Amino acid sequence: MASRKKDNLDSRKLWDEDPNRIPLQKSRKRALVVNTIVLFGFAVIFLRLVDLMVIDHKMLSSRAERQYSRQEKLQSHRGVIWDRKMREMAASVDSSSLYAVPSKISDTRNLARKLAPVIKTTSKQLNMTLVNKKDKDFIWLARKMNVSTVEEVSSVRDGLGLGRKELGFISESSRYYPKRQTAAHVIGFSNIDNKGIAGIELYYNEYLQGRQEKVSYNTDAKGNRLSDELKEGIPGHNIILTIDEGIQYIVERELSDAMQQWNASAAIAVMMNPWTGEILAMANRPTYDPNLANNSRAQDRRNRALTDLYEPGSTLKAMLAASALEEKLYDPSDKFDVSQGYIEVGGKRIRDIHKFDILTFTEVFKRSSNVGSVQIGLKLGAKDYHSYLKKFGFGSKTGIDFPGEVSGIFRDLKRWSGTSLAALSIGQEIGVTPLQILRAYSAIANGGALVKPYLVSDIISADGQVIKSVRPEIERQVISRETARETTEILKTVVEEGGTAMRADIHGNLVAGKTGTAQIFDSKTGQYSKDKFVSSFVGFVPADDPLLALIVVVYEPDGRGYGGVVAAPVFRKIVENTFTYLDVPMERDENQILLVSQ
Repeated sequence: MASRKKDNLDSRKLWDEDPNRIPLQKSRKRALVVNTIVLFGFAVIFLRLVDLMVIDHKMLSSRAERQYSRQEKLQSHRGVIWDRKMREMAASVDSSSLYAVPSKISDTRNLARKLAPVIKTTSKQLNMTLVNKKDKDFIWLARKMNVSTVEEVSSVRDGLGLGRKELGFISESSRYYPKRQTAAHVIGFSNIDNKGIAGIELYYNEYLQGRQEKVSYNTDAKGNRLSDELKEGIPGHNIILTIDEGIQYIVERELSDAMQQWNASAAIAVMMNPWTGEILAMANRPTYDPNLANNSRAQDRRNRALTDLYEPGSTLKAMLAASALEEKLYDPSDKFDVSQGYIEVGGKRIRDIHKFDILTFTEVFKRSSNVGSVQIGLKLGAKDYHSYLKKFGFGSKTGIDFPGEVSGIFRDLKRWSGTSLAALSIGQEIGVTPLQILRAYSAIANGGALVKPYLVSDIISADGQVIKSVRPEIERQVISRETARETTEILKTVVEEGGTAMRADIHGNLVAGKTGTAQIFDSKTGQYSKDKFVSSFVGFVPADDPLLALIVVVYEPDGRGYGGVVAAPVFRKIVENTFTYLDVPMERDENQILLVSQ
């Protein structure tokens, strides 16, 4: 028994003396530390879970959504522009644009070398673009390419083993003008982002452009699109012009012939319905192709009918005649002695081109006598003449629905000099646009009412609903119907035998109109040029019940450039071809006989 107790004591002594033995107190401390660490770790994990699931939930959800969803701005189809007979003048077609994802492209140099010639850039520039945008997930490389270019790009992409995640195509709406140069100055053009830049495209851009929409779609882990429900935004509204494409073609053809025949620097023609203000044709030369607008000169894209000023010369005399008749200062048969060939006003001598003897009031305008016109103007007086010219719309915009129209130059009465009344009596000291002159003549043609011209008659939604309709608008009555009729009778004689516009005569239909031959004022010398002229003719036909009013203006024709020689024949050709196109019958037989007898 004693021996066994001794053995137990010896065993405890050996245990106590074991160097590898961990004291109980230390063991408990270590366990406490380990448990504390484990519990702290779980606490950190728990707090992080709370942070992720509660505090940062919205932020993380948003980040996840960005990683697996994309937003794309959908291009809208721009509205169609039709002529008055619903023929397409401007439309939208689908084309492909090329994008790149620089962050996914490893060998930018090799891609740039092979792709650059296809998209018409340099390999150096393309490589620089890709390298500088290396952190981007989307950049445009080429917009609205043609079919052949798309095929070439696809071939390059396939040859390099690239896919949509590196290079891809997006369908965009591109503007197309099927009639090319026809009515280019009226329609205008839009830029690569389908925003109107000029003409009707600019003025009605709010209606035409439609509305872009943003669509969200999901992607897989590789960025591939999982849905493809929407393909375009809300389309724009369609527009119906007052322009007739057939008449527009006739006008432009005759203008081109006149430009070539007279080696002119520019030419303009505008045709209007004198009763409603509808513009049936508006043409300019030089011209351009709106499909290739960037390749044209700015001066060739300018609509000179609304932006360029000129002195109207003798075409303004019709307003003088109407004003004097309205004030009942003269009868058409009253006579004037112009035999001296000139008249002096304020120390300035005004001459007639041809010498006359005694002329009636009507003959003063038939033969375009400057001396007789000045006599009439002086009797009418500055105050009344200024008032009537303002009533006829000079010095103010016509209000046509087109950008860039100018008001013209017509000085306030207080700024008139001692020679201003005489100068204005023969169409000088005033700057007008062709449209302003045409509108004034339309007032004579329709019985004295000044109408507002317009180019768009209706705006129609994509589903056929009428959004807006423009209807004729009379601004004011300028002269009485009786005065308009008397003035028309005088203007008819201008086209008869002995008048200045015999070459404007149209077989079977009476014409009323007036020629103009104005010297171009040289701002450098401060004098009128002796060899540069603006030749014009403006009139309406049939004279007694007009279907149309037309002005033709030719700038700087070779030679003296009389309006009756240069512009009047262009007027005649345009009207004759237009009447054939519209199937307009000749007037009464007695009118035809009258024309033959004259």
